Amino acid sequence: MRSLSLYRIVVLFSFAPIFLASGCEDWGSPRGGSERDIARTLSSLQRVGDTPLYVMRYYGDYGFSEFLKMGGAAPRNRQVSGTAGVDPWGCTCFSAMNVDSTRLFGRNFDWHECVHLLLFTDPPDGYASVSMVDLKYLGYDFENLPDAAEDQEGLLNAPFLPFDGLNECGVAIGIMAVPEAQSPQNPARITIGELHAVRLVLDYAANAREAVTLMRSYNIRMEDPPLHYLIADRSGISAVVEFVDGKMVVIWNESSWQVSTNFIISTSGAPDASPCWRYNTVHGALSAQGGITSLEGAMDLLERSSQANTRWSTVYDLSLGKIVVAVGRNYTRVHTFALGAE
Repeated sequence: MRSLSLYRIVVLFSFAPIFLASGCEDWGSPRGGSERDIARTLSSLQRVGDTPLYVMRYYGDYGFSEFLKMGGAAPRNRQVSGTAGVDPWGCTCFSAMNVDSTRLFGRNFDWHECVHLLLFTDPPDGYASVSMVDLKYLGYDFENLPDAAEDQEGLLNAPFLPFDGLNECGVAIGIMAVPEAQSPQNPARITIGELHAVRLVLDYAANAREAVTLMRSYNIRMEDPPLHYLIADRSGISAVVEFVDGKMVVIWNESSWQVSTNFIISTSGAPDASPCWRYNTVHGALSAQGGITSLEGAMDLLERSSQANTRWSTVYDLSLGKIVVAVGRNYTRVHTFALGAE
């Protein structure tokens, strides 16, 4: 499988000067790629704004197809203490499948304080994609920003840690923590981690149904906290994927919108009996609008459902390949990217 086009970052705001990476946990050697590809990857790192948001293009092969032959665990998620008045696991995702064929996917990532990376990838055997990465999982924080040339290898593991993203086929995916998840474990299948499942979808799924089929073909081991997923594609199909009593449960959209936050939807009675104010806010607005909104309207919904620990808000246009990112709840200065030929 080879992508039909490459991604080109078109930033509608000025980039700050280019910096190189520093600081990482000892994860061993880079996953793949030649020395030239590694050098190009690290030299592509750019910093946007003061929060900051980093942007990087990964050149060459990061070894995910080889990894899938044997599998392995995902990096263990770091714990975060609660913040007064907010839910520390407070992520929000929604799909809005407008009648004019504009398909949007919105996502708030609510978690610990972190450094943000927007990562572009184009593996030789998969689809090109863009994803958001929490660099704290690679050892970076505000006391150790990736602004120096020393110890650059941590960023080379970023493709294995996507938290949400969009591929060139118009497939988007996001994760949200839930209180519990018991995923099926078939000894005849390869086991991968919960974030590896996001990379699996971005690299190899041409639509939402293919994404679900791919996820069913692996054991997805849940770490701490456990997760469920929202997946959507440019045809107007979306699905919540969650794991209950050792089974993978898929909830396909019945309307032109779908919402997911941090509770098990399949056993909740939602939308009528949703226990989450963020779910109710977004679902109520989309229901009133018949699922019709704009990029600006989608970002407004993310702002309305954000809380003190919302680290980034992304809106993916599945039809046009446009990406809008707000970091640190700064909704007055969003960063806009376009996908096209490099």
